[in-house]
Amino acid sequence: MSAQQEFLERQAERRFARTVLMLITLGFAAVMFAGLTAAAIMVRGEEQAGRIDHTYLVEREVAGIRLALEQMRSARRGFILALPGVGEASYSSAAARLLHGIDEVARLTLDNPVQQANVARLSAMARTLDGLFRASMSPSRARAAVSERERQQLAAKVEALAMRMLAGERRLLSERNSARIASVRTFYIVLAFTALLLLLVGLGSIWVIRRYTSALLASRMALQSLNQNLEGAVAERTTDLQRANEEIQRFAYIVSHDLRSPLVNVMGFTAELDAAIAPLDAMVARVEEHAPELVDDTVRIAVREELPEAIDFIRSSTHKMDRLINAILRLSRQGRRTITPERLDLGQLTAGVVDTLRHRIDELGVAVSIAPDMPAIVTDRLAVEQILSNLVENAVKYLKPGRPGTIAISAEARQGRVLIDVADNGRGIAPRDHERVFDLFRRSGAQDQPGEGIGLAHVRALAYRLGGTISVRSDLDEGATFTLNLPAMFAGENPL
Repeated sequence: MSAQQEFLERQAERRFARTVLMLITLGFAAVMFAGLTAAAIMVRGEEQAGRIDHTYLVEREVAGIRLALEQMRSARRGFILALPGVGEASYSSAAARLLHGIDEVARLTLDNPVQQANVARLSAMARTLDGLFRASMSPSRARAAVSERERQQLAAKVEALAMRMLAGERRLLSERNSARIASVRTFYIVLAFTALLLLLVGLGSIWVIRRYTSALLASRMALQSLNQNLEGAVAERTTDLQRANEEIQRFAYIVSHDLRSPLVNVMGFTAELDAAIAPLDAMVARVEEHAPELVDDTVRIAVREELPEAIDFIRSSTHKMDRLINAILRLSRQGRRTITPERLDLGQLTAGVVDTLRHRIDELGVAVSIAPDMPAIVTDRLAVEQILSNLVENAVKYLKPGRPGTIAISAEARQGRVLIDVADNGRGIAPRDHERVFDLFRRSGAQDQPGEGIGLAHVRALAYRLGGTISVRSDLDEGATFTLNLPAMFAGENPL
């Protein structure tokens, strides 16, 4: 290798390292931004919820003032009319509740100068009214000192002032509720922005990995063309490739692991938002009952339709992302697993794989046949079991509707290799998609079955590690035959 080639490779590695570091930094920054913003919005939401609760408490106390006033008037009338069971004690109890309610409102509205002024006026009028009522209830001529009309006018003023205070609190409640809704909208915008940023970081990471992998494959082909020190050069480059593959495996694991943390946060916040719908809806219902003019159709639709729909969409998207991350982690772990070759009885191993899927096979009435006298092979048991399980499960999953399903599994030895066929009579695969179905996250045909497009990509990766290949022969509506081509004697795994 010339000095110029080495220099160019070192430059490429430095560019790759800088790009990876930049993408990881961006991902971390997105997570930090989402976390800090969500925390700030949650704190603000808690403050707004506290203010709303405080407003409700003031409303309740003002309503209690009105109720106590009515009770005072009723007790006074009952006392004057000498109704049984109504005495001066009943009036005194109602008057005490009135004055206590005014004191409570005064305490609760210390931060509201307008209401403090109203409370001062209300307290003065209430105490005056109490004195007039008590005078009218005395046995002396004090009853006639003030006309009944004047007493009732003063009582009406007390009630009117209480109503104005109640209206003021309801306006304040509307303003605070609007602020809380604005905070919720801001939270959604932050979630959407963070999700978009994470998606861009993920796509950029995949693009960098694919580009770097392509560069590695190009370097491997260049090694094969060397004429001098061929054996040592190939061994050196193979070591480099293995090291690079390990770095890619670690990188994929780190990226997928780091993506899980914000995803868990999003899922947790989504659950909290979902739990908040019921009390929010109840609050809107109470406002509709007591002050329907404060609630318009926009609020009703937002609380009862748009908010639940948005939460369901976020939940389904996060669940899908969680499945994708789990799949990437599984692929990463499989890439790090040590291959352990052993002598396998393919017939017995295949029968065991079919038995694990027996419940689904019998449920759909699929006929599965395993060829007798299948050749022995020396390779990794777990990898072959995973490959066959994926192929048989796909054959069961993609049956042709209206056609009794059949699956035939056979194997033959040929020039030091073993070819294992899994044939079915299902939907089949269009020729243009024969290679596409082995790509990660790629699927073909009607998407009416659950899956993320990972199974066959995993199969191809395992087959390659075992020194083999996987291919398919198929046409639409004519079934498919997948052929696994493995060395009869495992000679060492290929670096992915």
